[in-house]
Amino acid sequence: MQFSGTQRVDAPRENVWRALNDADVLKRCIPGCQELTQTSTTEMTAKVVLKIGPIKATFISGVSLRDFDPPNGYVIVGEGKGGVAGFAKGSARVRLESDGQATILHYEVKSEVGGKIAQLGARLIDSTAKKLAGEFLEAFGKVAV
Repeated sequence: MQFSGTQRVDAPRENVWRALNDADVLKRCIPGCQELTQTSTTEMTAKVVLKIGPIKATFISGVSLRDFDPPNGYVIVGEGKGGVAGFAKGSARVRLESDGQATILHYEVKSEVGGKIAQLGARLIDSTAKKLAGEFLEAFGKVAV
């Protein structure tokens, strides 16, 4: 699955960049995130509980940040295992663009799922992924200012 979009954040690009690299901020914004621990400047581990259709699963994930270009963007790569529910892995290229005192956050997401989750069908998985991305961006827009 692939999708992309933009989100206007009412904060200067430097503030948005700092927030994108702050594990506490990200934990508050990621839907279902119960734990997010920064293990190095470019690595994190996460525990996220998600419901996709009739399946509710706890994903234990490793996340790495790559292709740093402060304060312009990076690529975030992650893979989560949800036990019998399956797995999810993917990446998101994030690019920040100044727009006066605000920032335009551009994102391009690529993901893949397997196991029971994959059996739910592409339409449900796509709509859930876009919904979760929207929830993250809405929460991030409020916290990053």
